[in-house]
Amino acid sequence: MLRVLFTRRWVVLTLVFLAMVLAMYRLGLWQFHRYQQTNRSNHRISLAVHSPPVSVETLTRPGATVPGSERYRPVTATGHFDAAHQFVVRRRTNADGNIGFFLITPLVTSNGDALLVNRGWVAPDDMDGAAFPAVPKTPAGTVTLTGRLMPDETSGVSGIHEVKGLPPRQYMLISGREQAQHLPEPVIGGYMELVRSSPALARSESAQLVPAPDANSQSTSDAAIVGQGVHLPYAIQWWLFALMVPVGWWILLRQELKDRRKKAAAPAEATAAPTEPAHS
Repeated sequence: MLRVLFTRRWVVLTLVFLAMVLAMYRLGLWQFHRYQQTNRSNHRISLAVHSPPVSVETLTRPGATVPGSERYRPVTATGHFDAAHQFVVRRRTNADGNIGFFLITPLVTSNGDALLVNRGWVAPDDMDGAAFPAVPKTPAGTVTLTGRLMPDETSGVSGIHEVKGLPPRQYMLISGREQAQHLPEPVIGGYMELVRSSPALARSESAQLVPAPDANSQSTSDAAIVGQGVHLPYAIQWWLFALMVPVGWWILLRQELKDRRKKAAAPAEATAAPTEPAHS
C-alpha cells in the first residue's frame, strides 16, 4: 500500500482530496456563520419591532445617523404633511413583487423639523412606467403617525445606486441627508415606515403600506442574507460532502490495490497452469 501511496499519481490525488475536504469544511463554516448572523439579526429585529413606541425625537434628530440597532423601532411623530415637497423612490416592490414606487411625504413636526415618511407603495403609470405616478391625496391638518424607524438608505449598504437625470421629484434612495438640500426645515436623520395614523387616513389618502419585517425579510439596509432556514442545511450539506471525500479516496485506493494484485497474480497463474500432454 505504501508503494502505491507514494507514487506520483497518488500523491497528487491525495493532495487534491485534502484540498477538497478543506474547501468544503470552510464553505460549511461560512454558511454556519451566516446562519448565526441571521439568527442575531432576526433576534434584533424582533426586539425592535415589539418595543413600545417612543417619540421619534428620542432616537434621532436633524443630522443624526440612525444606528442599525434602532432599525424597525416603533416611533411616533405629530405634525402636518408637506405635500409640496413629497417625492417618490423608484424601483421598489410591493408584497406581490410588483415594481413601482414608494411615496415619501415629509412630515413637519411640532418642533419645526421635517421627518421623511414612507407612506407606502404606489403603482407605476400604465402608459409610462418611468413617469411620476398617480399618488394618493395628502392628508390635511395635524396627524399623529406611528411607524417603524429606518436608517437613511445608502448605496454602499443597499446596493442601489443613484441615477443622474431623473425626472423631477424622483429619487433612487430614501435619505434625509440628501433631502436636507431640498427642504426648508431641518431634516431628521432616518425616516419612518408608516404603520398607522391618527386620525386614520381615508382610502383616497392611503398607499399600500410596507409590510412589517418577518424572519425571512430582507431590508435594503441589511447585509445580504438569504433566510434563516437556508444557511444551516447548506452548512450540514457541505460538511457531509467533506466527510464523503475520504470515503471516495479509500474506495479508489482499494480498487487500485485490487487491480494491482490481479495484475501481479496473472503471470503466476499462467506459470502454474498445467501443460497438456503431447498426443502421439
